[in-house]
Amino acid sequence: MIQFLCNYRFIIIPILFGGVFCSNWNCYAQEKPEIDVGGALRYNYNFSSWIEGHKNRGGDFGYDMFRMNFNVKWKGVYLNAEYRLYSEAFGGGVMKQGWMGYKFNELDEIQVGLTQVPFGIQQYNSHNWFFNLTYYMGLEDDHDMGIKYIHAGKTWEYHLAFFKNAEELQFGSNTEASPSRYSYDVSGRNKEINQLNGKLVYKFGKKAANRLGISAQYGGLYNLDTEKSGNHHGLAVHYEITHKRWNLKAQALTARHNPENAEGQSREALTFAAYGAPYEVAADFELYSLAISRNIPVNWGPISNLEFYNDFGFMDKQNINFTDSYMNVTGVLVTAGHLYTYIDYAAGYNHSWLGGNFVDDFSRGNPDAKWEARFNINLGYYF
Repeated sequence: MIQFLCNYRFIIIPILFGGVFCSNWNCYAQEKPEIDVGGALRYNYNFSSWIEGHKNRGGDFGYDMFRMNFNVKWKGVYLNAEYRLYSEAFGGGVMKQGWMGYKFNELDEIQVGLTQVPFGIQQYNSHNWFFNLTYYMGLEDDHDMGIKYIHAGKTWEYHLAFFKNAEELQFGSNTEASPSRYSYDVSGRNKEINQLNGKLVYKFGKKAANRLGISAQYGGLYNLDTEKSGNHHGLAVHYEITHKRWNLKAQALTARHNPENAEGQSREALTFAAYGAPYEVAADFELYSLAISRNIPVNWGPISNLEFYNDFGFMDKQNINFTDSYMNVTGVLVTAGHLYTYIDYAAGYNHSWLGGNFVDDFSRGNPDAKWEARFNINLGYYF
């Protein structure tokens, strides 16, 4: 019957469930979107040197995060989204990323939405579960609202982007940025606006994969009290090499923040926020990081690979009255099918998440602070 109708020039018959159309002597199958759904469930054990209760009960083991990932492709336009559900104390439900894209060809594409900011080594400037020190200043795996163009050639790769603002969850005239977010952004009485990013990477080497790059960003800081815009900018040089089972990441960056705060409000530090809680970060600093890892394939039942690593970060604050911050993580990633286990020994000095008083470790700091450490095991099944 369908073949009979296809012989008539101007008759179009949609077969809804079969996805067949006939038009102008032709029959063809209707295109369907490709949908890929994944996710992860993670649990976490930690024993922290600065928590007295951990010494008495041997640490804590509990829920970390559940996430869902969606990838959809249809007629050249695609969607990439990831939603995470943390405990209420760590921000609850947050959108890590969510953007729509289009590939012009194998080398060029455009992304619009909540997309990763092209700055520094990506996707991560680290190997461990805690990331590197760059993450805690919003300079590693940061995601903002905007548009990004990517050219990924064989030798040269570049990213150009404009971000209207960071994740915006409240749209009032005088509302502060919500701390319930995945990546760190300026919050409190200032908001990130109208940010430009550029990143250039030169790729070379036959025996080893080398990536030498430079990143720059410049944007506004809108103050809710003065209704004036200050500015912020950053510059980074970075190098990554992968040779056989080794990987090395090295990066040096400088960052400056110049807010137009109300009279009497300090301009030496800004409020940053993520995971449901804000803290202060020095307005001006340099940050240096070095991370190295080595993979060792094994055949121990379901375990197929061990990745040993050490990631180091140093934050040099420009205010001479501030005390610098340090971070070092030594650990191993154990791969067993879809099960990934990070076993980390994370040490910090004037680090909000590693033994400090949280509020001003990354700004003023404490010259009498001591190194604190956290032994951490993160168990995650990714599907």
